Parts: sequence; structure tokens; C-alpha cells
Amino acid sequence: MNKHPEDVKTSVVNRYLNGEQISKISHDMNISRTTVYTWVKQHNNSFNKGKAPNFRYLHDLEQKCERQQKMIEILKRSPYTPSAPLSKKYEVIKALSTEYNINTLCEALDVAKGGYYNHLLRNKNGNTKAARKQSEMTPIIEQIFHENNEVFGSSKIYATLKDRGYAISESTVAKIMHQNGLFSIRACAKTLYKQQLERKNNILQQQFHVSRPNEVWVSDVTYFSVFNRMYYICVIVDLYARKVIAHKISKHNSTQLTKATAKSAYELRKPTDTLLFHSDQGSNYTSIEFRKYLKSINITQSFSNPGMPYDNSVMESFFGSFKREALYRYHFKTEKDFFRGVDTYMAFYNERRPHSVLMNQTPSKFEANYYNIYKRNPDFQTEQ
Repeated sequence: MNKHPEDVKTSVVNRYLNGEQISKISHDMNISRTTVYTWVKQHNNSFNKGKAPNFRYLHDLEQKCERQQKMIEILKRSPYTPSAPLSKKYEVIKALSTEYNINTLCEALDVAKGGYYNHLLRNKNGNTKAARKQSEMTPIIEQIFHENNEVFGSSKIYATLKDRGYAISESTVAKIMHQNGLFSIRACAKTLYKQQLERKNNILQQQFHVSRPNEVWVSDVTYFSVFNRMYYICVIVDLYARKVIAHKISKHNSTQLTKATAKSAYELRKPTDTLLFHSDQGSNYTSIEFRKYLKSINITQSFSNPGMPYDNSVMESFFGSFKREALYRYHFKTEKDFFRGVDTYMAFYNERRPHSVLMNQTPSKFEANYYNIYKRNPDFQTEQ
């Protein structure tokens, strides 16, 4: 067996680390794929011996950490533990499927993905044949996607499936890929990179004391289960007087929910000065549609750092009070009763509940005092 020189091994590994496919490297240098894989593996194992990590290794590690972070978020938001009955875990997966891909949800809650798809199939009304087809094709599409280094988009995977004799439309392939978070690095790498840069932009930096109303709004979404159905409540609070200025309830935690709430706040308050909008990095706040809307009304976004609830502690504190003082205390008889209960608490919080940060004044009174002074002195600014 011929022993390859070290400089050849180094060249092969460097080409791989720079993003070239192993099949191309093997063909160009007339070296078997098995040998190339072996050299790459040996190189990766060298990190355990103190060598500096390469870009691909760091990228893979970053992706793994991001996946773990999402699983932690799912477990925190789920009202059930992984040891809960399957039926309950299926409810959580369905409720959160608009925010997280099915792979991550199933892994976090210890659910077999095939079992979840079978559950959907059993409970699906109407087009069961299409659902069965989608369930069968999902693992095949995933395999092709990962075999080709996450480069192929729906059109290339569709062509590969067609070449292998599978009867499926390109739109169905695209739908399956989207539902399972299989996005080509070619198509979305630059977009995702730019989005990640924006998501890390924490302008507020836990500076929760401001000098005027409509200077900083903070927002978050919480959930509450009523009649075994998940409801999501989006709230926006003006930091100056800790006043709830908008809230909306939906069965889906989506961009439509956060955008509708922001639109309601904007139409009510009609801010004219610079305004900062702070939230976590949930997809409903970082989506292109939501960011575009805020930019269109000249609102600047700020985001909490990942895994740092203290970056939005005002909202965390509000939701804690909201649940202890209202949601956990009452037995709602109907959906309408639940909606009415939420509205009633928001009014109580603003009009009747004293706040220690506001020198034991209610949010509405504290804000009204500002405007009474401002009318007499337009240059008035205050610090809490």
C-alpha cells in the first residue's frame, strides 16, 4: 500500500476545511473517498490533543449549541415533561410547530418523529393519502439533504428523487423541507448571517429606567392552557410607567400575533420621537415581516442575548404577576370567559395596581403625572 506524503494529507484536509466536497477532492487527487474520510476524521480527533479548532469544527459546534439551546427553550415552554403521556407531548409539538422544526421538538420531548407523524395521520381529516406520502418521504429527503452536505435545495432534491424513481412534486419536497428545517446553506447562508447579526444587537442593555413615555417598549409572549388548548398572549409594555399599552391573544405563536400587537400599540400611542422596541430573539420577533413592519414606522429593534432572561426582566416580572394574580387563580368556564379575564387584568394592572418602581403609583397615574408636568414645561425630562 502506498503511503501518501504528509503534504498531500494536509492539502486534502485543507480543501475539505475550505468547504469542498469529499467526492470532488477524491476525484481531483485520485484518492479514495475512504482515505479522505479517514484523514478528515484523524484531523478532527486532533482537537482533543490541544490543537486549534478549524472553521468547520467551530461551525458544527455552534450549530450543536444552538440546537441544544432551542431544546432547552422548548422544555421551558412546555407545560409537560418528557415523561408525560404521548398525547400531551403531541399537543405541545403541534402548538410549537410554527416556531421550531419537528426534529428538534421530538428530540426535546423524547418523541419518535415517526410516531408523531402517525399521530397526525390518524387524526387528519380528509387527505390521509397525502399525509401518508409525506410521512414516508420525509426520512428519504432528510437523508439526501445530509448526504450532500446540506447544499441541495428543494429543486435539486426533487431531481434526485425523480432520478431514483420516486413520484413526488417539487412543491411537496419544498413543504417537507420547510417543516423540518432543512434549508440549503447556498440559498439562505447570507440571509441567516445577516439575521443573526441583527438578533445579537442588544441596544437596551438592561437599562430599564427611561425619561419619557414612548421611549422604550418591551414585549414578550407567554402561553396558557385552557380546555387542553394552548393560547398565546403577546403583551407590550411602555417602560416609563410600566404600562401595558397593547395585548393580543391567539391560538398560534406567530409573526401575525406579534405584528398585530405592535400595530395596535402604534395606532394607540402614535409615537413621534425615537422609539426602541426590545424583545427576545424568538422567530416571531426576528422574522423579516416583523422587522420590516417596525422599520416602516421608524422603530428600532433591540434583542435580549440568548439564554439571558434578565435582559427582558420587566416582561418576565409582569408575566409572573399576571399568572399568580389572575391566570392561576381563576377557573375559566369558556373561551370568552378567558379572554374577558385577560382584558380585566390588564385594566386592573394599569388603573388600580400600585407599582413599587413608580413610588407606589399606578402605571396610568404615573404616566398622567408626566403629561401634566410636560404641558407646563415642554422641556421636562425625568428619571425614575
